[in-house]
Amino acid sequence: MDRIDMLIEPARAFLGQIGIFLPRLALAGLVLVGGWLAAKALRFAVERGMRSINFNVLTERAGLDGFLQRGGVGVDTTGIFGLLAYWVVILAALIIAFNSLGLTYITDLLRQLVLFVPRLIVALVLLALGAYFARFMGSTVATYCRNVGMQDAELLGRISRYAILTFVVLIALDQVGVGGDIVRESFLILLAGVVFGLALAFGLGGRARAEAMLEHWWPSRGKDDKR
Repeated sequence: MDRIDMLIEPARAFLGQIGIFLPRLALAGLVLVGGWLAAKALRFAVERGMRSINFNVLTERAGLDGFLQRGGVGVDTTGIFGLLAYWVVILAALIIAFNSLGLTYITDLLRQLVLFVPRLIVALVLLALGAYFARFMGSTVATYCRNVGMQDAELLGRISRYAILTFVVLIALDQVGVGGDIVRESFLILLAGVVFGLALAFGLGGRARAEAMLEHWWPSRGKDDKR
């Protein structure tokens, strides 16, 4: 009899473990299904809300949508925000589901992903607004240079636009924790080199023009005495 009890006891313990695990598995399945439905609803709401405030028009004018299309991405920037909102809910549902099953080592990894997504959303918003501002400032600089009769107005406008856009990209990368001090210092070194090169080129090639402009703005005292 004792031998029979020794053989039955492991099977009884195994069935008890299954009896405890099955309700948890059913609860995890319900959480995943509910999370999937909530994620689809949130994605639809986010995309509809952003299109209602014409955020897609801003990203299209900023050039982000065209960049995504050239890269083969099937959605625009607004669609990417919808996808990010969708995956935030899915990851949150997975965390709850795995936590109910006792798989805490998986939930720690998923929690890190959930914390990363909001930073990515902020970085994309900064990139969209910054790209729009960069294009606006580039057009403004080019128009002003044409109005005052300066040569290479389009070139100066593009330089202004890309300089602002580079700075915005660095801010977005810093927001998501990519690059850090190395990227910022490299940008400062590159910017200093560009400024030094432009100053040197202007000093060597445009010295006569600079002297004429300075003479026009601040006439020398000798000429004033002759007058």
